[in-house]
Amino acid sequence: MPRDKSIQSVLIIGSGPIIIGQACEFDYSGSQASRSLREEGIEVTLINSNPATIMTDPVTADHVYLLPLTVESIIQILEDRSIDAVLPTMGGQTALNLCIEADKQGVWEKYDVRLIGVDIDAIELTENREAFRQLMVRIELGVAPSFIANSFLEGKEAAQKIGYPLVIRPSYTLGGTGGSFVHKEEEFDEALRRGLNLSPTHEVLVEKAVLGWKEFELELLRDANDNVVIICTVENLDPMGIHTGDSITVAPAMTLSDTAYQEMRDQAIKAMRSLGNFAGGCNIQFAQNPETEELIVIEINPRVSRSSALASKATGYPIAKIAAKLAIGYYLDELKNQITKTTSAYFEPTLDYVIVKMPRWNFDKFLGSDHRLGLQMKSVGEVMAIGRNFLEALQKACQSLENNRMGLGADHKDWVRTEDVLANLEAPNEERIFRLKDALRMGVPEKTIHKLTYIDPWFIKQIKRLVTLEENIMRYNSIEEVSEAQLREMKELGYSDAQIAWMLRIEEEDVRTYRKQLGIRRTYKMVDTCAAEFEASTPYFYSTFDTENESIPSDKKKIIVLGSGPNRIGQGIEFDYCCVHGILAIKEMGYEAIMVNCNPETVSTDFDIADKLYFEPVFWEHLEEIIELEKPEGIIVQLGGQTALKLAETFHKKGIPIIGTDFHHMDLAEDRGAFSDLLKELGIPYPHYGVAHDADEALRIANKITYPVLVRPSYVLGGQRMRIVINDTELERHVLSIFKHLPDNKVLVDQFLDRAKEAEIDAICDGDEVHIMGIMEHIEPAGVHSGDSSAVLPTYSLSVDAVATMVDYTKMLAKALNIKGLINVQFAIKGDQVYVIEANPRASRTTPFIAKAYQVPYLQIATKVMMGTHKLKDFNIQPRPTGFAIKVPVFSFDKFPNVDKNLGPEMKSTGEAIYFIKDLSDPYFRELDRQRNMYLAR
Repeated sequence: MPRDKSIQSVLIIGSGPIIIGQACEFDYSGSQASRSLREEGIEVTLINSNPATIMTDPVTADHVYLLPLTVESIIQILEDRSIDAVLPTMGGQTALNLCIEADKQGVWEKYDVRLIGVDIDAIELTENREAFRQLMVRIELGVAPSFIANSFLEGKEAAQKIGYPLVIRPSYTLGGTGGSFVHKEEEFDEALRRGLNLSPTHEVLVEKAVLGWKEFELELLRDANDNVVIICTVENLDPMGIHTGDSITVAPAMTLSDTAYQEMRDQAIKAMRSLGNFAGGCNIQFAQNPETEELIVIEINPRVSRSSALASKATGYPIAKIAAKLAIGYYLDELKNQITKTTSAYFEPTLDYVIVKMPRWNFDKFLGSDHRLGLQMKSVGEVMAIGRNFLEALQKACQSLENNRMGLGADHKDWVRTEDVLANLEAPNEERIFRLKDALRMGVPEKTIHKLTYIDPWFIKQIKRLVTLEENIMRYNSIEEVSEAQLREMKELGYSDAQIAWMLRIEEEDVRTYRKQLGIRRTYKMVDTCAAEFEASTPYFYSTFDTENESIPSDKKKIIVLGSGPNRIGQGIEFDYCCVHGILAIKEMGYEAIMVNCNPETVSTDFDIADKLYFEPVFWEHLEEIIELEKPEGIIVQLGGQTALKLAETFHKKGIPIIGTDFHHMDLAEDRGAFSDLLKELGIPYPHYGVAHDADEALRIANKITYPVLVRPSYVLGGQRMRIVINDTELERHVLSIFKHLPDNKVLVDQFLDRAKEAEIDAICDGDEVHIMGIMEHIEPAGVHSGDSSAVLPTYSLSVDAVATMVDYTKMLAKALNIKGLINVQFAIKGDQVYVIEANPRASRTTPFIAKAYQVPYLQIATKVMMGTHKLKDFNIQPRPTGFAIKVPVFSFDKFPNVDKNLGPEMKSTGEAIYFIKDLSDPYFRELDRQRNMYLAR
């Protein structure tokens, strides 16, 4: 059926600020859906409060409303615009909940707006635990024994009927919030109260626990003709009991028999069809008894989910894009496969490779947090890796995590105490996959590991293969003793050169030189959705060690943009926003734009954003061979945060051109001690400081400066391991901690400017001229990390002289650092004195915020300046301020109830929202200012 012509305008609801359980995968989904609808000539209006997203950019939608996600905001849009339909399935649980609330208030009916992509009954059915259970029973699908409880007494009664262990699942929550396993009766009361309190409807499902069962997810699409296609089947390596967002997952399913797979498909299709008549996407989770293959349905999400983004990147099938077209009436067999251009969208993807997703945690930011994994999601991001086999993909995923791992072990970080390893296997945590390998290396039987972890024996046997291989290799004394066949096998199983060097006790470069002499090099394979059964032309590649290379370099001039890797606190979606705009600028200038990244949640890793996408770890060994193949004009490192920036030294040493600011000047800004020396030379005030190489030196410096002092390492992100300390004991403890975790670093001991105001400037410099993008004043005083502080654009209480001084210092620093591109400078203002705290020669967290507040394409301007194709004078930069914009940090402390929630120099927020006010009389601003004055008074 051709599309519904009655739908001429659509409202897409976004997901709001990044929180644990709802990250940038919905920016990817919303952006893709918007582009899909605009291809059909539909006018797209979008609401979201997150300034760091591509979906809230003018390039994505016809009308963008940066407003709080409330019913009042929805009404404001419907009053402003003529909207025919609303698509709430691209904004996660936040959008669905808002859609339900608007429906209850009669908003959709009043404004004659249709729901597309899902219907209210389906949302209610899947979110109401008891209604969902009854539906599954009615259509004869298995569910765990359970009872609904709306009160403490009802919950106690349910527990008595079911027995222990059991699960508590609150209704209408996100990321498993409030969910928990209860093994003993004495644990139940507290878990029940928490679940009831965190459910918006004060409702929980008390369910029999199926500990040790295997978990699978299926991604489905259905059209208005009731055709259903299964895009991807994902297997959780971790068993039931760990939230799927915290589990290592694999596609295609590795341990599922064909009989069980066909049964799961049939049940998934039956379940989706039972929800109603809507056309769109759906995610279904199953548990499987490993002994009997019995299946039970865990839950259904009638929307795109975290796994939808993963499945899209894993298969190359653009789920959100197709779901949007199905929502406006198309049938699956009327739509073309976006990759092959010849087969239809009704054609299910086939994989001739394996993908592994690994979560990324930030427990170090939440001191005192419980590292045990369970029903409530705790990871802040994820990576995806593609290989020709499971082990290659697993090791590449480990290399992508940005936690200094060279692969799965064999990298100086193996554990040696058997009791510690076994304890970590039994209590699942972020290190369990590494400890599993340690246990095998120690000789712990595979059956014992399975009994402790419930991880399927197939995965354990695969990892045992690595242990056996390493034992053989470690017998050799030099790389020349390793045969070509052995070395090729190791590379085919994902080993990095650094791991092999560690096993042989030699240098990494020796391994690299030897294997290249043997002709063992990476080749690149295309992600084509059809296992090469049909001709495809997609610029989406992954590396492996095969004989045929499918990535053929063009004759065009090329520039590589390095992505920011997995989301984590201090480096989130804002850097993906910067990378996407950099790519757009490169393409506009006629260069071939090549993207390298490993984050499946992002817009930058969509197959049709860059001219060429390498879904690879942002890891030197992988980058080197891409650079050798493509021979780019240079690499852009300013847009990918600290991940990209820390590779600049390697590029510099290897003679690889860096686009924009050179390595020497970037290093000068990153080295806290050298930067302070530069400030002294320029006559710019800065806090008194000293650089320490050990604890004794730090104590001498602190006593000379006098307490309190700010202690911080160089070359870190998000204020990592920064602390304000007030005496020798605290200082010694913290300095020793820094050297333990960052042994090659230096420690900077700074005078802490108590009760000072803080502000920052973002600017662009072309080597001659400096353009001030925005000047922001923080609500919180100096001492609170800028990412955790609310910021007002423009400033509101700083004197004219102070602001002018800040501008002068920014221009001086931009020129002294020979900036070509972006710079962010942070200031402390105490009385009439302006101090410079630091300068970042790259895109910053605030760059998208300023671009959205002033409606100026700053990133594209900055990229063209970096490339040297333009000077600032070539642009007519006209900021369009609309009063004041406030950046408001958002935290996920609800996931870690017992942690220290006090804010300080180390960043803890997971996301941010933007809030516009016309003037300073706004009640919201007045409350923030009142809190600020209280801070300063302390």
